[in-house]
Amino acid sequence: MGNLFFYAMTILIWGSTWLAIKYQLGVVTPAFSIAYRFALAALILLIWCLLTKRQMLFSRRDHLFIALQGIMLFALNYLFFYLSELYITSGLAAVVFSTIVVMNLVNGRIFLGTPIEWKVLLGGGFGLIGLVLLFWPEMAAVNFSGPILTGLLFSFGATYLASLGNILSARNQQKKLPIIQTNAYGMSYGALCMFLIAWLSGAPMIIETTPAYLLSLVYLALFGSVIAFGCYLTLIGRIGVGRAAYTTLLFPIVALLLSTIWEDYNWTTPGILGIGLILCGNYLALVKKKT
Repeated sequence: MGNLFFYAMTILIWGSTWLAIKYQLGVVTPAFSIAYRFALAALILLIWCLLTKRQMLFSRRDHLFIALQGIMLFALNYLFFYLSELYITSGLAAVVFSTIVVMNLVNGRIFLGTPIEWKVLLGGGFGLIGLVLLFWPEMAAVNFSGPILTGLLFSFGATYLASLGNILSARNQQKKLPIIQTNAYGMSYGALCMFLIAWLSGAPMIIETTPAYLLSLVYLALFGSVIAFGCYLTLIGRIGVGRAAYTTLLFPIVALLLSTIWEDYNWTTPGILGIGLILCGNYLALVKKKT
């Protein structure tokens, strides 16, 4: 399957997961909801690996890097974002998360020795400005007080952890570790990490049995985790961490389109201009000049 398919699947699925996440909030503490999500996703992948008779034996060193990827990408990153949205709006969090494009380029240079692609960096700049315009009503209403700064710190921390998880995935793929098995073990390690954090925090281990919670949990595990992460991490191996991270600038557009249908979201002129800038930046970052 081509890169365009993986790119589109990542954007469409992650752009829709915000609806499912809304049904996860309330009764169950976020740490346990994250743990349930990735435990179920890991179970699905492990069963698939067994049914397809895939190689499941790896060295201790490989498991160390797989565990690091899982803890960064499937555990702490999500926990920090849940914490950040106790203090800031989802729009502001989306703008902060878009800086992963720059973080991936810099971290790729530091940890993997990959050159910084200035065209991708410039495209990311266009995308970041576009995202600010897209969420301008929320941005304009922000009062940068103590709680807001706390939320921003959590959000930047979550973004950096996600970037490190991206770099670890790229490193694991360079070492010829298969994505499906790596994700199966990585999500297992991530789920165990979240169960431990939730237990240490003293949160009650309960699960909501309403159809809304259970169906959204299945959607987040199967589509938001198994399929979307499989597509996204495949993109990292194929087109690099910088270009793959550009999906983070596009899935908020999908989220707002769905919000237009489900929640009567009203589009503004800055928002429309923002989409134009994001798409221009996307073209600049992803389309290679023919020689």
